[in-house]
Amino acid sequence: MSALKIGEVAKRSEVGVETIRYYERQGLLAEPERRPSGFRQYDESVVSRLLFIRNAKELGFTLAEIKELLGLWFDVNTKCVHVRQRAEKKIANIEDKIRLLQKMKRSLKKIINQCEGRNTVDECPLWLGLDEPRKNKKACD
Repeated sequence: MSALKIGEVAKRSEVGVETIRYYERQGLLAEPERRPSGFRQYDESVVSRLLFIRNAKELGFTLAEIKELLGLWFDVNTKCVHVRQRAEKKIANIEDKIRLLQKMKRSLKKIINQCEGRNTVDECPLWLGLDEPRKNKKACD
């Protein structure tokens, strides 16, 4: 197996060089061996690992969750059920976010409907709602 330079790894995995260095600092990638010149050298497995990380991020996993998944990947005792549990937990998290976004959308629509027939910014319900913390701060001063 030939040693790859960081630029080659970045190109093959479609991940930036600085991202690779960041993942090393975060423990998602092992510290690579160094050539006598000091340059990092990687083997092909790092490309696979970076592709795994990128795909997991696209599915919404955080770096902390990805680190946990990578730990499962290398644990000989890991069963499919362990990975499925993480995926189910992520789905529940996504559903919570969807509910929150839907609530935000309903609130904004309600305010938009209240804007009908208002002419000045001073009368705008959205503006008034956004300005509320500033008004409360003035009242507390």
